[in-house]
Amino acid sequence: MSAIVKLAEAPEKTSEDELRALENTYCSHGDTVHYTDHPKFFETCEGSYVYDAAGTPFLDLQMWYSAVNFGYRNQRLNDAAHRQLDRLPQVASQYLHREKVELAALIARDAEAKFGYKGRVHFNVGGSQAIEDSLKLVRNYSGGKSLMFAFEGGYHGRTLGATAITSSYRYRRRYGHFGERAQFIEFPYHFRGPKGMSKEEYGEYCVQKFARLFESEYNGVWDPKAGKSEYAAFYIEPIQGTGGYVIPPMNFFTGLKKVLDDHGILLVVDEIQMGVYRTGKLWSVEHFGVSPDVLVFGKAITNGLNPLSGIWAREEMINPTIFPPGSTHSTFASNPMGTAVALETMKMVSEGDFGASVMEKGARFLDGLKALQKRHPIVGDVDGLGLALRMEICKPDGFTPDKATLDWMSDEGMKGDMLVDGRRHGLVLDVGGYHKNVITLAPNLMISHAEIDLALNLLDQLLTRAERR
Repeated sequence: MSAIVKLAEAPEKTSEDELRALENTYCSHGDTVHYTDHPKFFETCEGSYVYDAAGTPFLDLQMWYSAVNFGYRNQRLNDAAHRQLDRLPQVASQYLHREKVELAALIARDAEAKFGYKGRVHFNVGGSQAIEDSLKLVRNYSGGKSLMFAFEGGYHGRTLGATAITSSYRYRRRYGHFGERAQFIEFPYHFRGPKGMSKEEYGEYCVQKFARLFESEYNGVWDPKAGKSEYAAFYIEPIQGTGGYVIPPMNFFTGLKKVLDDHGILLVVDEIQMGVYRTGKLWSVEHFGVSPDVLVFGKAITNGLNPLSGIWAREEMINPTIFPPGSTHSTFASNPMGTAVALETMKMVSEGDFGASVMEKGARFLDGLKALQKRHPIVGDVDGLGLALRMEICKPDGFTPDKATLDWMSDEGMKGDMLVDGRRHGLVLDVGGYHKNVITLAPNLMISHAEIDLALNLLDQLLTRAERR
C-alpha cells in the first residue's frame, strides 16, 4: 500500500503534533510560515476571526495581508464561487467565458471614467505574476528599455522580475546578480524624515530630489540632447504596504507625475495590497489626483478565494497590434472561478456608499490608535487612510525602532490568552516597516464598531504587557 493511500485511509484524524512532525519533514520552509518558531494551526474562520482547535477566537487585523478585505467566508462571495463551481468551473484560456469579459469591461470603464484614458485589462493569477506581465508590457512599449525607478521601502513581489524592483536586498541576495535592478528613490516617510519639515514640505523636497536627476546628463538617467531617459517607468505603491503602510503627503504624487511626464517616463501603480477599497476607494491612487499609465491589481478582488490578478493599461500600450496574442500567458489566467468571484466583488462594492463606510470606520479606528499612543510611550507613530492603518513600535523614547518588542507582541497575541468579558481572545498582527517595527493593520472592511473597540482593547493589553515585561 502506498504512503498516499495509507495517509488517506488513516482511521483517526491526524493530531496537531503529528502534523507538525510531517510539516517539519516534508514541507519547504522557503515561504513565510517559519518566521516564527511555532506557527499556529487554525481550524475555522468567520468574519473578522480565525479559530483554533479549542475554538478560541483570534481577531485578525491583517486579513491575509489585505487579501480577505470582505471578511472570512463572506456569504455573498462564497455563493458566487459555488454558482460558478456548479456551472463552469474550468475552461482553457484560449476560449472565452462571460465572467472574464464582463469583469474586464467593468474595470476598464471605471478606469476610463476616473483616469480619462481608454484601456484594456489583462488577467493573471497572482500579484507577482501581474507585476511580471506589467514589466513585459512596459519593456515592449518603450522599445526594450529594461531599467525602472522604484521606491525605497517598496515591495512588488518575489519572482525574479518583481524582486528587481523591490527595494529589500535580502530578497535578491542568494539569487545571483540583478543587472536590471531598479534605481530606488526616497519615499516621503515623514515620521523618519528630516526634522523641521511639514509633511507637505517633505513631499516637495523628495520630488525636487528626484527631479535633480534630470538636470544634467552627468546624473546618469537623462540625455538632454536626445530628450530621452534610460528609464522606462516608475513603479509605485501609493501607500507602501510591506514598507509599513507609509502614507505620503497628498501633494506628493502630483509633483512626481509632472517630472515623469516631462521626461517620457511611465507611471505604473501597484494596487495589489491597497486596492479594492482598503483605503476607502477602489484604487488607493484615486486619493492623490494622478492618472496611471498601468495599474496592477490582485489579492482582495476575489476576497482570497480563487486567485486572480491583472493589469489595466492605456489602449496604446496594450492594444492587440502592440501586445498581440501570446505576449504573456498563464494556464490559469482569467480562470472562471476567479473572474466570477471578482465580478461579484465589484458589484458588491458598487452598491451603496461602501467607501464612506470604510472611511468612517477607519477614522474611528485611527482615533483609538491615537488614544493608545498617548497612553503608551512605546507607540512612536500612528497613521492611516481608510482601513489601512499603522502603529510604529519604538523604544520608550518614542522614536528608536524596536523590532524585538514588536516580535514579542506578535507572538504574545498568538497565545490566545487575553481576556475580554471573561472570554479568551487572540490577536493576529502583521509586522512590516523599514525596521520591521510597524504593526500594519488591515482589518476586515466590514468590521463592526464593537470589533474595532475589541481590537483597541486587545492592542492596549498587548502594549501594557510589553511595557511591563
